[in-house]
Amino acid sequence: MKNPILLVLTFSAILFSCNNEKPKEEEVESVTENIIETNPDPLASCSPRVIERNTENGLILLTEKQQQELSEKLKHLNPDLPTIGLLMYDNVLTTELTAPMDVFTKLTEDGKQLFNVITIAETYDFIVSEEGLKMFPDYILENSPNLDILIVPSAYDMSLQVKNQNLLDFIKSQNNNTEYTVSNCAGATLIGESGIADGKKIVTWIGGGEDLQKNYPNLKVQDDGDVSYIEDGKFLSSNGNLASYISSLELLEKLSSKEHRKFVESYLYLDRLQNWKK
Repeated sequence: MKNPILLVLTFSAILFSCNNEKPKEEEVESVTENIIETNPDPLASCSPRVIERNTENGLILLTEKQQQELSEKLKHLNPDLPTIGLLMYDNVLTTELTAPMDVFTKLTEDGKQLFNVITIAETYDFIVSEEGLKMFPDYILENSPNLDILIVPSAYDMSLQVKNQNLLDFIKSQNNNTEYTVSNCAGATLIGESGIADGKKIVTWIGGGEDLQKNYPNLKVQDDGDVSYIEDGKFLSSNGNLASYISSLELLEKLSSKEHRKFVESYLYLDRLQNWKK
């Protein structure tokens, strides 16, 4: 007869081995599932610059499943209110998004919402501003609603944007719907490239007017050394950065009232900013 102690030890060793292997199998399955969820295949269909940007900033591109879910869960819009759309893209200047959002999302003095305010990008992807702020769009170009107001911000380097036919087509298409189309800073470059404001007055960033006029001779580019804001029909433009508050407040008054503009200015402590050196 075999040694019973040896049999017990052998059996215990087998059980111990099985128990140790089971968690490893579950761990492998878990890792495999994660690999499936973050499959790099979707990256292959994305722009190399987007991949590079996300790698540099430690961001992860969404899977196709996640993008589909976002398309089905869009930000709610009040159909009775005008919709203001803010474009977003690589290295956008933060202030040129936050200024109009700051102005147009303010409720009235009696607590009423006046506008739908949404952000729009080419794809569902993190946008990293020039200053490093990470943002995510409400809508993308292909599912954006018709806009009543389109706001086109700036990046310090607009060379990628003016070559982006998707952006240009979107601007042209939405301009057919808009009551007002606004550009801040070098956003005027996209307006010029699209051709929608030919023959209209426009201003850009301080020091950028000469090149803008040279590149788009059909625009009536204003002296950016003297002009901070200009309007010509439905087209409004500013020098950008904090001057984006000027274009936003001027447009707010057109869309609401002088009284509401004053209320929003007081909410923003604009008087403190204007008088801070006194």
